[in-house]
Amino acid sequence: MQKKKVSLKDIAKKVGVSIATVSYVLSKDKESKVSLAVAARVKKAAKELNYQPNQIAKSLKSGKTFTIGLILADISNPFFAHIARIIEDEASKKGYTVIFGSSDEKAEKSWDLIQFLINRQVDGFIIAPTEGSQEQIKYLKNQNIPFVLIDRCFPELVTNYVIIDNFKAAFEAVDRLVKTANKKIGVIAYSTTLHHMKERIHGYYEAMHKNGLEVKKEWVKEIDFFDIKEGIKTAIDEMLMNKNPVKAILFTTNSLAIHGLKYLDELNYRVPQNISIVSFDEGEAFDFYYCPLTHIKQPLLEIGRTAVKILIEQISDPSLEEQQILMNATLIVRKSCDRR
Repeated sequence: MQKKKVSLKDIAKKVGVSIATVSYVLSKDKESKVSLAVAARVKKAAKELNYQPNQIAKSLKSGKTFTIGLILADISNPFFAHIARIIEDEASKKGYTVIFGSSDEKAEKSWDLIQFLINRQVDGFIIAPTEGSQEQIKYLKNQNIPFVLIDRCFPELVTNYVIIDNFKAAFEAVDRLVKTANKKIGVIAYSTTLHHMKERIHGYYEAMHKNGLEVKKEWVKEIDFFDIKEGIKTAIDEMLMNKNPVKAILFTTNSLAIHGLKYLDELNYRVPQNISIVSFDEGEAFDFYYCPLTHIKQPLLEIGRTAVKILIEQISDPSLEEQQILMNATLIVRKSCDRR
């Protein structure tokens, strides 16, 4: 026999208050204007009775589903997995459920996810956009669907976004390499038109020029996201097997760094004795590497929390102006970049 679902009437009877009072407490919480003592008793009774609110009724009344669509570029990347967890936890505190999707850096899949989540009537989106997805972002704007971009943005579009200063982060990393006796520095990035990756390469160039160092064309490598393993091998071979081999490498993502370090080990290159390394982002795999790695640490907690805050504010008041948040990353200096 199916157990009867607990109602507001059951809670009211247990506490000894009106059904209206129970409804005010559970629907408006701190804004219910019910005394703290009574509110505490109502919440305790609801928990003891295992009360489950009727989400459909709640949605019909508020016009919201209290769900957020989160589209990330690559959920298998520890960077995105970590930020997804932060966003999920933060949204939960605000009474929202997050529905995840991974675009796998494919614009077509990103569009499919957006359409699917719109059909699921999510209240808004948090998106790490893929290359070639500008029209998708324009569509969300034209449909007045709230959204916040994270990690990447499109400078030509006015949108909510929360990103780091990629230029500054790369500049500081290369400048540090120069100060630790590295003059021949290479950079490995993804081949993409996305702004954040271009800014990291730009920061590399500017740091080299500022220090009066020449950049050889064989020191700058952009590889295909869908062929990382072979791309890394070719890039590193060309960086090392020439008249001016590099003595240091900046990897612009942790995935590139992991593949790169593995191949350098195959070549019997030791870090930092033979080559210095700096990577964007952290990675659990780095903890098992024999040499502590210097890396650029992004403020993931602040990025996630800020993105959720902006989105929920936009959901509540669509007339709010878009917010562009640029955060600083931190260079965590360890042994991998010191050859002195």
